[in-house]
Amino acid sequence: MTFDQAEFQVRCEWGLAGLRELGAAADVVVIVDVLSFTTAIDIATARGAVVFPYPLKGEAAAGYAGSIEAELASADRGSGFSLSPASLRDLPAGYRLVLPSPNGAALSFAADCPTVLAACLRNATAVARAASELGTTIAVIPAGEMWLTGELRPSFEDCIGAGAVIAACPGSRSPEAEIAAAAFYRFREDLLGALRASSSGKELIERGFGLDVELAAELDVSGNVPRLVNRGFVGSGGG
Repeated sequence: MTFDQAEFQVRCEWGLAGLRELGAAADVVVIVDVLSFTTAIDIATARGAVVFPYPLKGEAAAGYAGSIEAELASADRGSGFSLSPASLRDLPAGYRLVLPSPNGAALSFAADCPTVLAACLRNATAVARAASELGTTIAVIPAGEMWLTGELRPSFEDCIGAGAVIAACPGSRSPEAEIAAAAFYRFREDLLGALRASSSGKELIERGFGLDVELAAELDVSGNVPRLVNRGFVGSGGG
């Protein structure tokens, strides 16, 4: 098919449509949502928690959490365990958390692939190595953000996050994958400065979550590889 990048081992495409186009034909799908879902996933699962992605908030999410005997993340990013990566640094081992998000969580919930991993800048190389051991074809899916109109906004942070994974993957790369890797190489010497200056980073800083941006900008500080197992992400124990 024209859009499946099938002639390449390492592929990249954006959002839910990209996941649907590339996911079914890949051995491994890697979801990237740097600010903040997959950064939160890395921190939480490295501590031994199980995190269940869910695309909706409110009553639907509460009902889902109850059905799987898990706790629902706080809707307020500033209190309790929430989508804020900083809030999850003290998450107890064994904690079962439902973490809603319209981007990374929605993609993870929709993924129809035997092997789904969650990557961010913190664990990019570890995830790339694991992906290459688990299969020969890898689809890296940057989640992006949403405009208020509901349309996909390709985001800087997910582009370089995907690029960090792709840069560490062996094998032939599609042009789409090469673009992401090139963006990562361009900004890797000052990831924190770049994230702070990005639209998503500025939004979080203005809301008082600058620490989340700092945590998300740390490159390869984690050896943890979150993998989707029975609808929940579990860590490799290498955090």
